[in-house]
Amino acid sequence: MKINIKIYFLIIMATSISFISSAQTKPTNPFGLVYRDAINENVSGKVNIHPVTYKLNGIDISANIYTPANYDSSKKYLVVVVAHPNGGVKEQVAGLYAQRLAESGYITIAADASYQGASGGQPRNMDKPTFRIEDIRGMADFITQYAGVDAKRLGLLGICGGGGYALKAAQTDKRFIVVATLSMFNSGVVRRNGFMNSGLSTIQQRLKQATEARAMEAAGGEVRYVGDVKMTDEEIAKLPFDLYREGFEYYGKTHAHPNSTFRYTMSSLLDLMEFDAASNMDLINQPLLMMAGSKADTYYMTDSAFNLATGTREKELFLIPGATHIQTYYVPEYIAQVMNKLNEFFGKYLDVK
Repeated sequence: MKINIKIYFLIIMATSISFISSAQTKPTNPFGLVYRDAINENVSGKVNIHPVTYKLNGIDISANIYTPANYDSSKKYLVVVVAHPNGGVKEQVAGLYAQRLAESGYITIAADASYQGASGGQPRNMDKPTFRIEDIRGMADFITQYAGVDAKRLGLLGICGGGGYALKAAQTDKRFIVVATLSMFNSGVVRRNGFMNSGLSTIQQRLKQATEARAMEAAGGEVRYVGDVKMTDEEIAKLPFDLYREGFEYYGKTHAHPNSTFRYTMSSLLDLMEFDAASNMDLINQPLLMMAGSKADTYYMTDSAFNLATGTREKELFLIPGATHIQTYYVPEYIAQVMNKLNEFFGKYLDVK
């Protein structure tokens, strides 16, 4: 497959697209939500959204809590933590599924990762696996203290990169009694090897660049970033992977948010490239649901992790017929299938006394 040098550099070096563009205007939704049928006002008796801020390791975390219709703080509700994709924010697909789960009766929380979105932390857009896993634990810390939450019935849903980090969190944090992933993306493997192993020949070169970037930061110099390459529509159309072509449309146009960017610090690669979401999968002993589009070019990541999950007797692989990776974020018929499966799975394993 022939691709021009700019596109090759983007795929191998960045393994993600920067979607900073003029299309990212301020959302008109009062809560900043950009997904279809999002809440635009809190109405008594219906699902409500509650923006909150809390501290995690000294950093301000920005989150949205969704409460179900006719929420009564004196009652006890099932609760689900939702982890967002790489480069995504809580106002996009994570918020969509958090809202849909609240419509099914759950209390849910979706938070921006530390150093990203509306959350604090410097330098901006650090993307280290340890922090992303800690973010998920931090959401659990906060939401299990929320009025009406049954802390003993806590579920976890991770989407894309958040799915990989959800697997790691669930391996050791047994507060999560059930875990689900959607379109799981193994960030470390892709940052190291390139998407579909397209960057194997440049691993050492990129590690050298990441090392130099860290040294520069330590010396008080500039912060170098990966993923800032801008591309025309024609160049995007020539990308060889659905994930990136459709991701450009989703993050850069149809569901753009000013806080969302796939840019991350180059020094983060020192941590990302040694990370593998599918390692130690045998530590997951909770019920596990992994969902992916049948046409997703990222499916190989879900398949690998699922097969390595030998520590649980209750696991299920659910394929969404005809769906690609990004389409599971916004296409109504695919969202409906995901929600039906989530309600079935969580209803069976989370709604237990």
